[in-house]
Amino acid sequence: MRPLVVFGDAQAAAAGVLRTRLPDRPEPYAAGVTVAGRLPADRSPETPHLPFVLVAVDDDRPTYPVSSLAVLRLTIWHHDTDAAYDLAQMCRGLLLVHTGPVIRSCRVAGGVGPLRGVDPDTGIDLATTTVEAYVRPTPLET
Repeated sequence: MRPLVVFGDAQAAAAGVLRTRLPDRPEPYAAGVTVAGRLPADRSPETPHLPFVLVAVDDDRPTYPVSSLAVLRLTIWHHDTDAAYDLAQMCRGLLLVHTGPVIRSCRVAGGVGPLRGVDPDTGIDLATTTVEAYVRPTPLET
């Protein structure tokens, strides 16, 4: 009989890593950053919530029962394009060196960015990047 396993929430785990690690960073572009899995309801050009990091899962490919490979997309809104780019690099780097109970490891292979852009809805500078996260299985009783 094959074991019953589930895979942890890569989005929540990655957001947790960034929430824990970014406040301790001395780089000015990391100061006051908010990390979340969804955009604030009151986000607008008048209330931009900057800097802001959105963590999302674009794809999830389990290799049952060993691991799951989740593609994490990090979108960073910031005061200017350089700060957005720098913070995207920092977020990606922090995930690449992380290992924990949910995310076993991350890699860039097949990844994107960081790429600079402008939010079409708000006109705010942003950058986006992706990493692939190997997610540990959690065995359950059958």
